[in-house]
Amino acid sequence: MQKVIIASRGSQLALWQSNWVRSNLERLNPGLGVEIKIIKTKGDLIVDQALPELGAAGKGLFTRELEEEMLDGRADLAVHSLKDLPTDLPEGLGIGAISEREDVRDALVAREGIMSFAELPYGAVVGTSSLRRQSQMLSVRPDIKVVPIRGNVDTRLRKLDEKQFDAIVLAAAGLHRLDRGHRITQYLSESFLLPAVGQGALGIETRSQDERINNMVKRIDHAPTRFACEAERAFLTGLGGGCLVPIAALARASEGEVTINGLVAKADGSEVIRGKETGAARSASEIGGRLAEKLLGQGAKALLEAH
Repeated sequence: MQKVIIASRGSQLALWQSNWVRSNLERLNPGLGVEIKIIKTKGDLIVDQALPELGAAGKGLFTRELEEEMLDGRADLAVHSLKDLPTDLPEGLGIGAISEREDVRDALVAREGIMSFAELPYGAVVGTSSLRRQSQMLSVRPDIKVVPIRGNVDTRLRKLDEKQFDAIVLAAAGLHRLDRGHRITQYLSESFLLPAVGQGALGIETRSQDERINNMVKRIDHAPTRFACEAERAFLTGLGGGCLVPIAALARASEGEVTINGLVAKADGSEVIRGKETGAARSASEIGGRLAEKLLGQGAKALLEAH
């Protein structure tokens, strides 16, 4: 029997994602045996700091140890939430496949009696460790208090239930995958809260020269999602890929075209710079890069240089 080893983080969500890839690989490659190897990352061990506080040290926080497993030949591939995967990968590694996207939106999960973001009381405490979410929420509601929250999905829900927050914001995709969709109070539209680059998609990282594995995983690749995510990741690269400044993007590909909306903002929401580009899907990376250049010219450069 052929064997494949997947390197995975040990959280419920990471294991759901790796098991999804395992079941699809086994379905598409009869006789294949797939093993999931659980690896602890630095990000799993640092639980007392908000991610933005880590700055450059936070780069690859949830991916580096998985990549080392592949580079050392102890694993054949790694499964990531694509939004966690840095745009510059270690030499010898690449994205072998990108899964079809789940729901790309963010979701509000609020305490009893609150049904929407608009219903949050004045000065409400909202939990998120994402500067992207923080900046966009504060641009609409500067009265709310955004407080960092760490931990897996169930830990965050427990903190809400313990009344540490009036509401928390999570990716809808993660809630759906863990059968926690019933906790969603409101889906936050992309026009209000533009998602993270790659949100809702899984990135399957492989050794670039490993033909056996790449031929297997490419059957999971979803071309429209790949084009969209290539545009988004090129946009992030064009802006320098920084994690200290709120950056958001969402692209969609259909009928040979890709359209991307992106933004760069101040963390306090006092300034938000938005833009949009459309072009041929086969030039998705070029379209994303073009949008980055456009926003840099509209003032995003000053925001990025201020950090």
